[in-house]
Amino acid sequence: MVATFLLVFVTCGAASIYGADVTRVSQLGQSVVGGLIVTVMIYATGHISGAHMNPAVTLSFACFRHFPWIQVPFYWAAQFTGAMCAAFVLRAVLHPITVLGTTTPTGPHWHALVIEIIVTFNMMFITCAVATDSRVGELAGLAVGSAVCITSIFAGPVSGGSMNPARTLAPAVASGVYTGLWIYFLGPVIGTLSGAWVYTYIRFEEEPSVKDGPQKLSSFKLRRLQSQRSMAVDEFDHV
Repeated sequence: MVATFLLVFVTCGAASIYGADVTRVSQLGQSVVGGLIVTVMIYATGHISGAHMNPAVTLSFACFRHFPWIQVPFYWAAQFTGAMCAAFVLRAVLHPITVLGTTTPTGPHWHALVIEIIVTFNMMFITCAVATDSRVGELAGLAVGSAVCITSIFAGPVSGGSMNPARTLAPAVASGVYTGLWIYFLGPVIGTLSGAWVYTYIRFEEEPSVKDGPQKLSSFKLRRLQSQRSMAVDEFDHV
């Protein structure tokens, strides 16, 4: 809840100030702000809660068995509560600004939908790579934050580059602006599910059967088995 609060507070706050005065925070500045807050929140809360901050990401992790289904409703409640609190705090402190960083399509709705699917796919594909694969180093925060920044630069002028249902719903409720709201629920869900599926598919390593023999072992598994065997031999020699 804390991480999502800060995400929405910072991103919607920057967008609200941009809407009021272009000389303060540019479109590029908004994208950088979004990427940086995601990065620091992952490092700050990733070891505590996983730092999801996004209901679509939570759903995707649960669908692909990286997260227990029983915890999904509690995470969603925390994410939407944190986002709503942030939006209404902004409404109070940024008065008389009335449009609080809402994400709305600037053209045809299907354009915004396709953009949201693609940029969310990109974000989720990278998230799965750095957060669920043990072969990747400790770069989750930097990689995911950079992905959010890069995709926001591209998607911002078309759809707002939300990639997050909570980040869209909260300022929409606080501002009373609901244009194309369905896009920011459907798009991120399709994007995260497809991104997680593609990464799961390409990282798949089939366990070798007895008749297959050692030739079916991946190089990674083979190196691991050789390392374990070497350690066992060393310990036997020591004894």
